[in-house]
Amino acid sequence: MTTHATRTFGSLAPAMVTPFTEDGALDVESAVRLARKLVQDGCDAILLSGTTGESPTTHQPEKNELTAAVIEAVGKEVFVFCGAGSNDTAHAVRIAQGAQENGAHGLLVVTPYYNRPSQEGVQAHVRAIADAVDLPIMLYDIPGRTGLALSDETIDLLAHHPRIHALKDATGNVAQGAERLRRTGLEWYSGDDGLNLAFLEAGGSGSVSVVAHVAAPYYRRMTDAFDRGELEEAREIIRQVQPLVDAIMGGGQGAVMAKWAVYLQGAIASPTVRLPLVAPHDDEIERLSNAMKALGLL
Repeated sequence: MTTHATRTFGSLAPAMVTPFTEDGALDVESAVRLARKLVQDGCDAILLSGTTGESPTTHQPEKNELTAAVIEAVGKEVFVFCGAGSNDTAHAVRIAQGAQENGAHGLLVVTPYYNRPSQEGVQAHVRAIADAVDLPIMLYDIPGRTGLALSDETIDLLAHHPRIHALKDATGNVAQGAERLRRTGLEWYSGDDGLNLAFLEAGGSGSVSVVAHVAAPYYRRMTDAFDRGELEEAREIIRQVQPLVDAIMGGGQGAVMAKWAVYLQGAIASPTVRLPLVAPHDDEIERLSNAMKALGLL
């Protein structure tokens, strides 16, 4: 039996899309239905209002309503955590406090984007959020999106905060992640579906996944196989799922493609996204549909 790291945030957490009606309003009914499906498919945690959940274009009352509804629907079964990301620290604090007030079990805090603060500024930003709530926090390092990577010093310092438990790693650098995990003792989560197993093999706790919207049964089996020490089975599952990973993440618009994937399954009523995101092209939808059919997901 393979031993695995602590899993405050579960072992498989989809970064859940936020469903909208055709006219662009929040669709709470579809959100609840999708959350229940994800739990049934094997997810033991759910992330709400991350970037895949279109957090830049959903507003505080919508985030709060979504959190409260999903917590009521599945919060006793799985760990539900919420994105508290902004390049305005005061705004991020309000998002975090709203999530806590509406029942969230934890938070995901992304590096501030675009305004590119110093590492000292990043540290102050994260501490301001962590000091404003009583929830466990997962840091999110995704320099390809934010334009700002977390430094070793910043991670080492923040790891001492009593509410910072984990880091979601979307740097693409597994070796660096393994060394940081070893050095800090933080729980480490893959933020890149192409590296989910690689991070587990490097000592990680699990995955915060986009592709799990539809591949959760496969990722559940992969994670369980890894935990049993059946590595070849885990690797074979990853090989099977790779075309679906390419179909959803290959164009860089995982939020759009994941929403279409669950729409094709009938889990949400509409694949509507909010600008600046737009609908995929027909060939992208066809590629997605074919990849899902090949895995028995349609």
